[in-house]
Parts: sequence; C-alpha cells; structure tokens
Amino acid sequence: MRRSLSGEHIDFTTGSLKMAILLLAIPMVLELSMESLFAICDIFWVARLGSAATAAVGLTESVMTLFYAVAIGISMSVTAMVSRRVGEKDHAGAAAAGAQAVYIAFAVGVVTGIPCFLFADNVLAMMGGDAEVIATGTTYLRITLGANVIVLLLFLINAIFRGAGDAALAMRALILGNCINIVLDPIFIFGLGPIPPMGVTGAAVATLTGRTIAVFYQFYALQKGSRLPMSGGAWKFDLNLTGRLMRLSIGGIAQFAIATSSWVVLMRLMARFGSEALAGYTIAIRIIIFTLLPAWGLGNAAATLVGQNLGAGQPERAEKSVYLTGFYNMAFLVVVSVSFIFFGGAFVGVFTNETEVIRVGTECLRVLGFGYILYGWGMVLVQAFNGAGDTMTPTWLNLITFWVVQIPLAWFMTEKIGPAGVYWAVMIADVLLFIFVLPLFRRGKWKTTLV
Repeated sequence: MRRSLSGEHIDFTTGSLKMAILLLAIPMVLELSMESLFAICDIFWVARLGSAATAAVGLTESVMTLFYAVAIGISMSVTAMVSRRVGEKDHAGAAAAGAQAVYIAFAVGVVTGIPCFLFADNVLAMMGGDAEVIATGTTYLRITLGANVIVLLLFLINAIFRGAGDAALAMRALILGNCINIVLDPIFIFGLGPIPPMGVTGAAVATLTGRTIAVFYQFYALQKGSRLPMSGGAWKFDLNLTGRLMRLSIGGIAQFAIATSSWVVLMRLMARFGSEALAGYTIAIRIIIFTLLPAWGLGNAAATLVGQNLGAGQPERAEKSVYLTGFYNMAFLVVVSVSFIFFGGAFVGVFTNETEVIRVGTECLRVLGFGYILYGWGMVLVQAFNGAGDTMTPTWLNLITFWVVQIPLAWFMTEKIGPAGVYWAVMIADVLLFIFVLPLFRRGKWKTTLV
C-alpha cells in the first residue's frame, strides 16, 4: 500500500505479476473512485432539493456520458501508446504522444462545449424532461457540459500518467479535485454567509471548480513531478503523431459512444415513467458507477500491464496479467453484488426519503447485482484488448450487446413490465458481453496488434 501510493518507480515488465497488479491497481482504483465521488457527492446534496432537481442531474449526466465516451476512448489510445513506448524504453516518444493528447483535448472540448452551452434547455427537452425539470436544470447542464474541455483534460492527462505507470499521480489529482468539491457542494447549493444559495446550479459550480484546480495540478506535475516529464521539445505539435493517435482513438471513441449512447436511450425510456422513477434510476446508476469505476481501475491496471509487456516483447506475461486481474475484479464485484441484493434499499435511502424513488432505485440495484460477477471478468478482458491497441474488437462487441440486444430488449420489456424492463435488459447484456469476449481473448490475435 505504501509503495503504490508513494509513486515509487517500478519496472512492470519484470518481477512478480501479483505485486505489479497491486502496485498499479491500488492507486487506479482510488483514482476512479475519486472520479465517481464527484457524481455521488453532487447527488447526495441535490436529492435534498426534490425529484425534479435529481431528474435534471440524471438527464444531464446521461448526456455527459457521451462526452465521457470521447474522453475515455481517446484516453485508452493514449495509455496504449504511452505504455507501449515506455515498455520499449522510448521515453521521448511517450512524452510526445502525451503532448498531442493534450492538444486533442483542447480542440474537442471547445468544439463540443460551445453548442451545449448555447442550447442547454433544448438538450433537456430532447431528453424528455418536463417543464419543471427544464427550468430547474438548464443552468446546471450549461455549466456542466459547456466546460467539457476540463473533463477531457482531466481524463487524458491521467491517461498519460497511467500509461507511464504513474498511477499514484493520477490518483492525487482526483483526490485534490474531490476534496474541493466536497467542501464547496453544500456551500454553493444551500448558501453560507455572503454566498447565496444556488440550488442545483451550485453543484455544477462546485464540481467545475474542483476539476479545474485538479487540471492545474496535472499541468504542474507534467512539468515538474511526473515519471514522464514533458517540457521543452516534448510539446512540439506533431501532425503525423496526432493523426496516428486519432486513428487509434476512433475505435475507442466508437466503443464507448456505443455503450454510453445506449445509456442515453435507456434514460429516455425511464423518463416516460415520471420524475420519481427517473430520480430512483438516477440515484441507482450513481451508486453503480461508484462501484464500477473502481472495477475499471483494475481493468486499467491490466491495460497498462498489457501495453508495457507487449512493448517489452513478453506476450505471455501480458496474458497472465489479464487472467490474474480478472480474478481479482470478479472477487471484488461478488462482494458488491451481494451488498446490492441484500442492502440495496439502505444504499438508496442515504440519498432520499421518497418512498417511490427508493423502491425504483432498490429494484434497479438488485437486478443489476445479479450480472456483476461475469461482468467483472468481461470488463478486464475488454480493457486487455484496449491496452494492446486493438480498440475495434471491443467496439463490435459493444455494438452487438448494447444496440442489437440491450436497447430492443429494454424497449420490449418496458412495454410489458414497466421500468424494471430496463434493469433486466442491462443485466442480460452485461452477461452476454463476457460470453462473447472470452473466446476472442483466448484466440490471442490481440498480442500482434501494432501501436
């Protein structure tokens, strides 16, 4: 624990794999727990403003997942390229790739943020929000989605740190941002002294402030404290390298756009059942994300190990690292699954005392908990492909499981059994993902992917 959190330099291409996984996974799990804590903290306070405010946050977050798809898609490519160069001992090449990622984050963030800022009310209306939800949440959405550049920078710079094996630094950036958000959230939402109450808008301001300060810390670390220092010539714009990174990112962006856009459709389906059902689903999804992002931290550890060991010419070690990480992830999600099934109501009750909201949220947690065990393996196997630079295989898998299976099934089942149809469709798709990805991983073509 001490070594992993201290940021000690480790060569992950040699020595004990179990130790390597732990040294990478501990800070990566904490990092992504911190990312999910932004959402948990916001919904904890916003839920006290009523179901309309909670629904507004839920609709905004569902649209935000599309931008997370872009950020995560590009960050996977950054991690794959940086880790492969580090494995090859080409640190200058790794730094150059990281610099191009920062330029991409600026460009994509500005282009996507401006229309969201200008048409925030239209976005909420398109998502099925009623008049009260639109009036309550327009400014929240405008601030949250208009500042996409900050989210993209936060994700991509942390991807540089992870690819270099410097997971502890990525964790520290998010801890800093969260500490600021936790302090500011209740102050800006409910007011304190000369600071007037801003309601749900205050949650957006607090989160943006915390993330922005975290990004400034990241830039400082890139210059001074990173394992992969980027100064001087590393920041030279390289059109050829940027093009390679974007081409590699296409599969990653498509992969997560397919997955997250399916969540947008599911949220739209839930909106048909009213603000209380939507609020319950929103709270449940926030809790689920809080548990899934640490699991993604283990997946990210597998991706880094795959990239660095393939770069070092050790494909067998890369494969073994994936199986070990998958087992650890499954064990973690078994515990989470049991807690959802038996204590789901208590978790939702932390955020609200509205009976119908608690009922919907509890049912969602229990149903999704049944699919967690196999999904834990599936998400690690998918990240192994991404770490190797093969982002297209997971893209096709997502297209099949989420759009060919999950969405039609959710639509059909909601017509028959109401909101619960969404939960069951998600659980079934999660299990299918594991069933499809395992034989493809065992075939081993990912070991020969060029980055």
